[in-house]
Amino acid sequence: MTLPEIKLVFDEPVQRKKTPKHLADYSPQERREVAQELGLPAFRATQVATHYFSHLSDDPQTWSDIPAEMRQSIAAALTPKLIELVRSVTCDDGMTRKDLWKLHDGVLVESVLMRYTDRTTVCISSQAGCGMNCPFCATGQAGLTRNLSAGEITEQIVAAARTCANGELPGGPTRLSNIVFMGMGEPLANYNAVIRSVRNITDPSPDGLGISARSVTVSTVGLVNGIEKLTEEGIAVTLAVSLHTPDDELRNTLVPINSRWKIREVLAAADAYEKRTGRRYSIEYALIRDINDQSWRSDLLGRLLKNRNAHVNLIPLNPTPGSKWTASRREDEAEFVRILESYGVPVTVRDTRGREIDGACGQLAAAEKTRTD
Repeated sequence: MTLPEIKLVFDEPVQRKKTPKHLADYSPQERREVAQELGLPAFRATQVATHYFSHLSDDPQTWSDIPAEMRQSIAAALTPKLIELVRSVTCDDGMTRKDLWKLHDGVLVESVLMRYTDRTTVCISSQAGCGMNCPFCATGQAGLTRNLSAGEITEQIVAAARTCANGELPGGPTRLSNIVFMGMGEPLANYNAVIRSVRNITDPSPDGLGISARSVTVSTVGLVNGIEKLTEEGIAVTLAVSLHTPDDELRNTLVPINSRWKIREVLAAADAYEKRTGRRYSIEYALIRDINDQSWRSDLLGRLLKNRNAHVNLIPLNPTPGSKWTASRREDEAEFVRILESYGVPVTVRDTRGREIDGACGQLAAAEKTRTD
């Protein structure tokens, strides 16, 4: 396979319209300072944070501990509306719901909410588009539009938590339990906003949602410098590395960032993260028919991982319209699993939810853009 021309984007393009600042863009201390700059007592920021993170309230008229005449102006200053629901599509008898969001500048992003018997998970976007240029990914082929702010990322999560609490999914009210940064974008290429969002998730009430770091997954295609920074944060989230092949030659094509950081460097950084946090990391591997699903590649992957504290998450590719890439044959998938297990490597095959609703990252946004152009 020949190597395509690679154009990697690390810095976002110039943003035409500045994203309004939101409570979720700041640390708890910064929120109190912002309130004071607005001429408010510092405790007002804590009150608003309690309504936002603990009560999941986006209606200032319910903020009964704040004087009625002040509620609207405080809400406008601390919790401006950053995302607007364009449409939702569902499948799996309503247990999987994909939301398309329009940001303040008209940019479209997606999130996916999935209810299981033992948990409810939201997959959220950290960028509009992606600059990593992976050829089998709808988002990667769309290119990077811009980074999302911590407020825009957190709004997707709080909206999902509100949907769960309001009983909008089948089965009645539930609690959002898991967050995965596996939607549109490369999370570690938008590092500061993603880390602020992770802290918004994990900080206890009233400063955050109070969800365990163990229930948060941050994915990366292998930005070693980002993994190293994440290691130093001391937040024990689950690290997921999108490897997709165990050999550098093919990975240069499938994941062009590999031209900068080779597989051995990526795995070394993941090992250091595991050693620092004690958290087993995940190897994400999209199985693509006749491209990366050969038994010899499974054998090589097994030999690479057999002495590492890693888990392989095999993902049957969710093909995008018009793409030459498609999912592996079932028999090839089964053999791939068998070989990995023969090395003692833990492996699971991801549930293929969302195919009926353009479940792959970027598909719904692309369809909406085509529809409105």
